[in-house]
Amino acid sequence: MSEIIKVGIADINLVSPPDTIRTTGLGSCVGVILYDDGKRIAGMAHVMLPESALIKSSSINIGKFADTAVNALYDMLIKKGAAAKGIKAKIAGGAQMFQFSSGSEMMRIGPRNVESVKLHLNHLGIPLIASDVGGNSGRTIEFNPLNSQLIIKTVNKGTKII
Repeated sequence: MSEIIKVGIADINLVSPPDTIRTTGLGSCVGVILYDDGKRIAGMAHVMLPESALIKSSSINIGKFADTAVNALYDMLIKKGAAAKGIKAKIAGGAQMFQFSSGSEMMRIGPRNVESVKLHLNHLGIPLIASDVGGNSGRTIEFNPLNSQLIIKTVNKGTKII
């Protein structure tokens, strides 16, 4: 009997078959899936913000920021037995949910989240196999580590598989 492992906002979790992994409510947030299709292990992070550097608190939620979540997810997969060279990525989300007249760079949270995730994937040498980012609609995503398919349900735009 398979289960759907849920990933909350600013959360990270791992999955292996027959289970799948899902997150809902991706607006400007980015869903990052790292997987080793040889070992059939996958993990997902629901990233809210691009960088943790501006946080003044001594304790941070590592799943909240692209810079900390990508690295933490990678480390969790390696500890679970994934081969570093076999890890690949898929991402979805990063919408610009609201339009601001100021055009401020700070308010471009979705695009900045996507840029930060791609930067940190690149630093780790993880190939980005597929993505569905941008736009202005929310998404729900579900990844199946058995076939490495990411199902994306976008509000008012239907379902696609990458």
